[in-house]
Amino acid sequence: MAEESTETKDRLELAAKTPKLAEVDGQKVQQHSLQEQIALDRYLASKESAESGHRGFRISKMVAGGAV
Repeated sequence: MAEESTETKDRLELAAKTPKLAEVDGQKVQQHSLQEQIALDRYLASKESAESGHRGFRISKMVAGGAV
């Protein structure tokens, strides 16, 4: 499962680095928009955070030592 996740992450990063649109004879190249790149970065960061074993917030019941 981790290999699949890493593979997907690598594919997404490669897609973001390559041009969105390219023309050969007219020499037209268009890059992905900044909003798309930021959204991808946030998505990858959230996936990495979710896959780590740490929780950001934990609720637990506390009981005093003498109480039952």
